[in-house]
Amino acid sequence: MRLILLGPPGAGKGTQAARICQEYKIPHISTGDIFRRHIKEGTELGIKAQEYMNKGELVPDNLVLEIAEARLIEEDCKNGFLLDGFPRTVNQAEQLDKFLDERNLSIDKVLDIDIDKEVLMMRLIGRRVCRNCGASYHVINMPPEKEGICDVCGGALYQRSDDTAATVENRIEVYTALTEPLVAYYETLGNIAYVDGSKGLDEVFDGIVSAIGDQK
Repeated sequence: MRLILLGPPGAGKGTQAARICQEYKIPHISTGDIFRRHIKEGTELGIKAQEYMNKGELVPDNLVLEIAEARLIEEDCKNGFLLDGFPRTVNQAEQLDKFLDERNLSIDKVLDIDIDKEVLMMRLIGRRVCRNCGASYHVINMPPEKEGICDVCGGALYQRSDDTAATVENRIEVYTALTEPLVAYYETLGNIAYVDGSKGLDEVFDGIVSAIGDQK
């Protein structure tokens, strides 16, 4: 099963991606996570990516494609994968299709999680992440048992620099301007399904499973 998960920042892609990968036993490939690892390690790629991410802008296609294609040829992707945060532009989608076509492969389903801007703003500004294990919390919707401390590992929680109000606003605008055309692109291919991201976690996941089931 080769899947793509679309949706604006704060739509819950990370949470749903984990459940999808567990359900279908495929690797979760998040270009955002890969870039953040490079940033943490201080690599040349990480330094370049951080300049864009700190401003809430998309990392240029050439950098994204470089790491995505390298990841997709690894052994654990042989029987499928879930792409989260990639592709984000029509150019990236076209290059991905070309990359897969050269290997006689194709995307089985594109899942688009749809949600209002106001809900996204509330979700992102209130998000907190563990510095140690990366677990996510929300100051209102899913607070830790002890304020500022991760329930999982006891690490300190922090607000990502790209989760401040001004940056969140910009991230949503960038998504709308540059990424939404992907919906039209995949509509022409007939392999896209829409999921209501404003519902509860279980309801959203049920919608995803139903959409994937339709593809089988």
